[in-house]
Amino acid sequence: MSSAETPTSTPTPSPSPSRTRPVRRLPLAGVLRLNKPSDIWFKPATSVVVSAALPNLTLLALGRLDLAMYTMAGSLCALYAHNLPYAARARALAWVVLGMLASLAVALLTASLTSSAAVLVAVGALLAAAQKTLCDATRIGPPGHLILTFISSASLFAPQTLGQIPGHLALTAGAGAVAWLVGMAPALVRPHGPERRATARALNAAAAYVSAEDGARERARAGAAAAVHAAWQSLLATGGRGAARRALERLVVRAEVALAAPADTDPALLRDWAAGLSGTGPVPRVNDAHASEVDDEVLGIEAELAFGKPSLWRRLAPGSPLLPVALRTAVGCALAGYGSLALGVGRPYWALVTAASLYQANVTLTWNRTVQRVAGNLAGVLVFAAVVPLAHAGQIFVVLFCLLFSFGAEAFISRNYWLGSVCVTPMALLITEFARTQEAGELITDRVVDTLVGALLGIVAAVIVTNRRAADHIELALEATDHAREAAERTLAAPRPGPGDLETTRRRLAAALVELRAADDTAAGEWWQRALPEERVVATEQAGHRTLAATVRRRTRRTAQETDEHRGGTDARENTRA
Repeated sequence: MSSAETPTSTPTPSPSPSRTRPVRRLPLAGVLRLNKPSDIWFKPATSVVVSAALPNLTLLALGRLDLAMYTMAGSLCALYAHNLPYAARARALAWVVLGMLASLAVALLTASLTSSAAVLVAVGALLAAAQKTLCDATRIGPPGHLILTFISSASLFAPQTLGQIPGHLALTAGAGAVAWLVGMAPALVRPHGPERRATARALNAAAAYVSAEDGARERARAGAAAAVHAAWQSLLATGGRGAARRALERLVVRAEVALAAPADTDPALLRDWAAGLSGTGPVPRVNDAHASEVDDEVLGIEAELAFGKPSLWRRLAPGSPLLPVALRTAVGCALAGYGSLALGVGRPYWALVTAASLYQANVTLTWNRTVQRVAGNLAGVLVFAAVVPLAHAGQIFVVLFCLLFSFGAEAFISRNYWLGSVCVTPMALLITEFARTQEAGELITDRVVDTLVGALLGIVAAVIVTNRRAADHIELALEATDHAREAAERTLAAPRPGPGDLETTRRRLAAALVELRAADDTAAGEWWQRALPEERVVATEQAGHRTLAATVRRRTRRTAQETDEHRGGTDARENTRA
């Protein structure tokens, strides 16, 4: 082992001066800028259209479109889990449907027991906070808690009796079953599609890092490390380790090698491999001489996973970074709902949902979402005003417009949240037309007022409910990264580490670095923070990346030695025969 790989080669970073960021300037530039669309935007878009069309057209034929809100609750579950492998997707979608049923049951039961608007707003705020916390803790992904909050909040203010609840829940369960089937249907055509896409993202991110200019190199490395980590998680969630998964594993290892040795990597080759993963063709092959290192890689990761992940209860324990955001959500939604009631608006749940949609990891991101939400909703109201005359011509047009806008929302929301809201707003307004035709001017006025009230009071709650623990989580992440790096260096110092030991410690270090970057980004956007250890974070990241590079070099050299030994043994046997 070279001196560059000994445990003493990477000094422990020492604390250095930090800069206090009491208040960050809230930006406007770039908040509404359009991004590249998601590579799978069409999947949730088509899934929700198919899932909603079947029950809604059935209800229309039966003359019971007034029940469509309950089927929409189940149909909207089709928006979730499109990034997950199908084995994991089946479980995730089932939990989403169950979560929707539980949220709807609480809302309907409350609505049947009381008509007090103050009580309904309080229950809606608590439900929104619980939904936000659970979706963040489980990392279910887009659209997160917002769909659950929209349905449960609207249901709180819908007339309801106890005897109607079982039938309404049955409609939601039936539509949820349809959504589950629609979400799982692509597995029949492309069973490894999600893993292939995750691997392609890792390869493209590694290529972007290799090609990045000096000024953008550190951010590109962090993005590539996160993409590689996500690719491994996707592969390990697939279940069995067949030939397709082994081929994908080799490609992810190539992406990791690019992070460790960018100067020796051809980014065009990485992009070619990523392009080869589209469609249903064979997985691009890499040099099989590296098969043993891949096997060790997977052995190490599987050994790491054997220790188990933190339980859901542990992620929600006191001190969790999720709890301040949950408190913000509860306070903000309650303020928005009561503010709407004070102004005499008849639909306070719109203000509540507006506030619930704002809360992100920190104040700066929450401000960005606030600007996007207001801009998108106001533009969406104009779209509704343009289509409502035709929608009032017949219920079939209401159904068709809802399907069109649900598709548009998913097509545009990955470009920027405000652009998706332009479609979400008229869709939400049209859903109120399922039960009965309403006066368009009143709907538009209420929506504009509730949007402004919810956005204003929601951002106020984000500012007054501080998250001063964000800096504490950086310290914890720094400590975890230091321990992971020291463990990796001890393994590097061993003459012949056990099978999978090197990869186990390396993967733990990679995961710790990803968590450290996330913790630092979150704290950097918070107000009222004490001094952040910025220089120490940079030093720890640099030390960790050096150790990761050393583990890759050690693995590659060991593989080369094993190959040479194998060839040497073969040559000796051939000489003996001669």
